[in-house]
Amino acid sequence: MKLSNLFAVGKKLDNQQRITVSIFSFLLPIFIWSLVSYAPFIWHPKVEISSPGEVGYFKQGMLIDREIFDKEVEAAINESKTIPQGTPANPIYLPAPHEVVIALYTAFTTEPKRRSEKWLHESLWDSIQVIFWGFVLSSLFGVPLGILAGTYDVFSKLFEPFIEFFRYLPAPAFGALAVAVLGIYDAPKIAIIFIGTFFQQVLVVSNTTRKLDPALLEAAMTLGAKKLSLLFRVVIPGIITHLYKDLRLLLGWAWTYLIVAELIGTSSGITWFITQQARYKNFENVFAAIIIIGVIGLTTDLILAALGKKMFIWEKSKAKA
Repeated sequence: MKLSNLFAVGKKLDNQQRITVSIFSFLLPIFIWSLVSYAPFIWHPKVEISSPGEVGYFKQGMLIDREIFDKEVEAAINESKTIPQGTPANPIYLPAPHEVVIALYTAFTTEPKRRSEKWLHESLWDSIQVIFWGFVLSSLFGVPLGILAGTYDVFSKLFEPFIEFFRYLPAPAFGALAVAVLGIYDAPKIAIIFIGTFFQQVLVVSNTTRKLDPALLEAAMTLGAKKLSLLFRVVIPGIITHLYKDLRLLLGWAWTYLIVAELIGTSSGITWFITQQARYKNFENVFAAIIIIGVIGLTTDLILAALGKKMFIWEKSKAKA
């Protein structure tokens, strides 16, 4: 792979180059994370006590700020006491990659300590259902309204001014109201996902609809197409591939509201797992859960992308041309 080819202006990478660069996009942050975790000279502001010496409050395995450790070492030397020993370490909230990998495995294989607690895969399933229903409901209303607003100026002026205003209101602000109206279980969580994506959907879809080539409409009208026929036989088929890509993008936005949504009402889903693990300072489990969310989101997007290629075969021929 020649470097000059990678940085050629306006030139697309071939398939092998694209795969290589995409893999590197994941390897680079993992490499930086590993450097911070395993190289003491990069950033290790703590000291893990291996031998407390004669310092009363030091315990083996304890994490101490380097400044405090150095002061106690100096004091022990001055007072001819046994010097404490320790190794450079990072704070507990920054676990090393191997610790997170182990946590990923044990989270699925370790039975919950209490009967009331759920397995990680059960918590994940709860979260996926909240995402699914919130996004499906917002799409059922948002996509048609967006198409109407993008096609007809009257609907644009009727819907978009208020939606432009409402989309700046933070969805979590409606949490208390959602609980009061819908109860404390999954319904208010779904409502937050709905509010967080619906208004954006209408605006994104309407903007996509307006990008339809006017020549297609003119040609259809010349051939005698009228009103609803134009909408269902020209506009919707003309934007369907772009609409599909918009929905893939908007689904990612739905995931960003998940943590906030699940804090409303009863704690549940992956948010409950993260909150519990953070409370007990099991930050390797917190990182593992966050990574799982990213993996599920990315996997879903890749599956949808593959389905899109199967459904919209004509897009391949356009790309080759």
